[in-house]
Amino acid sequence: MDAMVVSGAVACLSVSSIGSAVGTGLAAAAAVGAWKKCYAAGKPAPFTLLTFVGLPLSQTLYGMILMFVMIGKTAVAGVGVAMLLLGIFAGLGIGASAVFQGRAASAACDAQAETGQGLANYVIALGVVETVSIFIMVFTIIALGKIAA
Repeated sequence: MDAMVVSGAVACLSVSSIGSAVGTGLAAAAAVGAWKKCYAAGKPAPFTLLTFVGLPLSQTLYGMILMFVMIGKTAVAGVGVAMLLLGIFAGLGIGASAVFQGRAASAACDAQAETGQGLANYVIALGVVETVSIFIMVFTIIALGKIAA
């Protein structure tokens, strides 16, 4: 059973990290394209676009926090399958949040580079997307307390 608990924990980290990789990749590609447009137009390239590129990384941290909480439950007997499923589904939810945050960050990169305005609005909107992953992490920790109690 310990192997299933650890597998669920690692699955949570891995799947959320895949989402972060996709999200940061999407945002980075948009930032590079926006910088290219700025250079071609003779405008200064805004360094602030790196803010948008980095935002989807936090979902990896949420997956890591859940992984450590789950690994702390290896001594509890009979919870292996439940922990495996929790890890997979929590990782999927957190990872999806990172992907969509990266997608929205792509649009923010383009808009910020083109207009030079709206940074606070874009960051707030991306924070709302991030909130989904925070909810998943918190509610999964609550569920882990009930399963392994």
